[in-house]
Amino acid sequence: MTTNAPSLRAAVVQMTSGADVAANRATAERLVRHAAGMGAALVVLPEKWNLLHDTGPTLAAAEPLDGPTLAGVRALAAELGVAIHAGSVTERIPGDDRRTFNTTVLVGPDGADLAVYRKIHLFDVSVGGHTYRESDFSAAGEDLGCADVAGLRLGLTICYDLRFPELYRALVDLGATALAVPAAFTAATGKDHWEPLLRARAIENQCFVLAAGQYGEHANGTRSHGRSMIVDPWGVVLAQAADGEGVACADLDLAAQARIREQLPALRHRRPDRYGS
Repeated sequence: MTTNAPSLRAAVVQMTSGADVAANRATAERLVRHAAGMGAALVVLPEKWNLLHDTGPTLAAAEPLDGPTLAGVRALAAELGVAIHAGSVTERIPGDDRRTFNTTVLVGPDGADLAVYRKIHLFDVSVGGHTYRESDFSAAGEDLGCADVAGLRLGLTICYDLRFPELYRALVDLGATALAVPAAFTAATGKDHWEPLLRARAIENQCFVLAAGQYGEHANGTRSHGRSMIVDPWGVVLAQAADGEGVACADLDLAAQARIREQLPALRHRRPDRYGS
């Protein structure tokens, strides 16, 4: 933890991103400004908020980390004095014209980058009558992402990562007290799995979970579940976005989290020496 403040306000943004990058950026800026106006010190954007489309347009629109999309996020964070978790964007890989990284950048309230994370679990599944092959156009990241921001130590994950609890436990081992989950969770799986998985990650790691999702039908014909939410370390849903574009905002009680970890010390009771590899 980086501060002794008893609580802080956080927000998650829900969008229906499409093929128009400029329109997506404008929507994100409007919603981040709205969240800041609600008093949020930390705002989380969803996965691929600047463009969610087919492989070809997505590859063409990929940017380096110093490209215009993230430059705009940095400028907005500095202007508003809020930290922005930039969901995820498609990052260009120098010298590779076939694959990109699915990348998130955590930006501090001064506009400086605090952490970068590239999605390590790629979504290669068939669900809801649609086959997804993220590995055909994305490269997997290798390193974990975790940084101090707004009184939290925030662990970074993206969408499909949610199904791999060992990643979240590794982030807790790095000191995480909150976990970010920007996503475009499919409508087919989200209706049954989204909330139970988010609450499980919160409970088992005694962390706040900030889950910012895409919602509705996108230009490529896929549908996202939405229901962006903030979950506390007891597994209680503190706030949830309604269907459509919007913001869910909640106060995170850091003192209550400390009590939970002290009174139910499950993290200290772990026996990794017995679990094997």
